Amino acid sequence: MSIEFIIIGFLVGGLVGLTGVGGASLLTPFLIFFGIQPVIAIGTDFAYNTITKLFGSIQHIKQKTVNFQLLKYLAIGSIPGGVIANIIFYFFLSEYYNERLILFLLGSILIVVSAISLTQLIFFKDISNHWKNKSSKEKRNITILSGLIIGAVVGITSVGAGSLFALFILYFYNLKSSEVVGTDVVHAFFLVLFTGILMAIYGHIDYYLTINLLCGSIPGAIIGSKLTKRVPSFFLRILIVIIIFVSGFKLFMHIWY
Repeated sequence: MSIEFIIIGFLVGGLVGLTGVGGASLLTPFLIFFGIQPVIAIGTDFAYNTITKLFGSIQHIKQKTVNFQLLKYLAIGSIPGGVIANIIFYFFLSEYYNERLILFLLGSILIVVSAISLTQLIFFKDISNHWKNKSSKEKRNITILSGLIIGAVVGITSVGAGSLFALFILYFYNLKSSEVVGTDVVHAFFLVLFTGILMAIYGHIDYYLTINLLCGSIPGAIIGSKLTKRVPSFFLRILIVIIIFVSGFKLFMHIWY
């Protein structure tokens, strides 16, 4: 057992349970930094996130902090998008993979969008957003389409299952913060489950490393999930966006180090 990976697993798992974000966007660059091959880092991250988010999902379902209608719409687009993009990429486009370009684009998107969201939350929180006033059925098509696009990004990079979907939910839906987190965690579980199975078939998972991470992440995810109903709503929203910003910055900086 490697104590440093157990500690990292606990910290990341706690963040995932509490906020729904920060899993892949924090863990994947960390694994690459420690010398793990990018393809193995991505595959291991899928395996780690699947099990971590399973335990987080169980806790959120028990707490009734999951919006199942929104979950259904997201999954209709994201699961096919993630699986198809993953298969196309690894069978036909992997030789053209440019890790720096992908990290640059994802990091930039997370930094810009989270910075805008943080500004809105702090300075313009009373400004009306017409999307939030629409019913779930009226937002069905945009939700499925967004799920398809973001799911494809996750299927190739493992990054964004929590971060990108959390930003989408925060902007388009008027949910309690605990529901934002719960729905995001459960949806991310299903998305990374299917893509994680593909990564296992490709042989891109380091199972020993995964076990070390899970020894910390499972209790971390359970503890973090329980805390979502105790943390004030506004603080939780700010925390989510800050973690997304830090995740994007970490991805962006990995290009240079």
